[in-house]
Amino acid sequence: MGAEWELGAEAGGSLLLCAALLAAGCALGLRLGRGRGAADRGALIWLCYDALVHFALEGPFVYLSLVGNVANSDGLIASLWKEYGKADARWVYFDPTIVSVEILTVALDGSLALFLIYAIVKEKHYRHFLQITLCVCELYGCWMTFLPEWLTRSPNLNTSNWLYCWVYLFFFNGVWVLIPGLLLWQSWVELKKMHQKETSSVKKFQ
Repeated sequence: MGAEWELGAEAGGSLLLCAALLAAGCALGLRLGRGRGAADRGALIWLCYDALVHFALEGPFVYLSLVGNVANSDGLIASLWKEYGKADARWVYFDPTIVSVEILTVALDGSLALFLIYAIVKEKHYRHFLQITLCVCELYGCWMTFLPEWLTRSPNLNTSNWLYCWVYLFFFNGVWVLIPGLLLWQSWVELKKMHQKETSSVKKFQ
């Protein structure tokens, strides 16, 4: 097996940390989703994982970036971002666009994820309003993370390694496009059902 396929200790540790957060998100989501349908259980698992990533990983990244930068920082979270920085150097050295997007992501998206979890569990009427808002914010974050880089021909992205290209850049960022897209579709379908039900009820009394 070639050297480009080898998985180093830093990469292994970072992936294990991400897997641990996913496991925690699954456990919390399944606990909160007891007695609910598969779609809501899946949404709760994602939202728990989403909130954990925003607060446990991206929150410390924002702090490290505001007091200095990741490259000159130590610790478990700094090591994770240094590893990701091998694929996208903007996360290692202070990049104003990335830090600005991440401040919004941590403060707004993380909070919206918690409020949406509450809305689903308590069956609040504003559930789909929050769900649509959160999904649009997540998609906007991905757009602003990568479009400016692509417009400048991606000088900070390293796609020479399968791990950096397909796992760090494509998979981990693609998840934050795919799942918000699916949740937007779910909200569309549910709101359509509500409208059809209301329309049918009105017609019965005419």
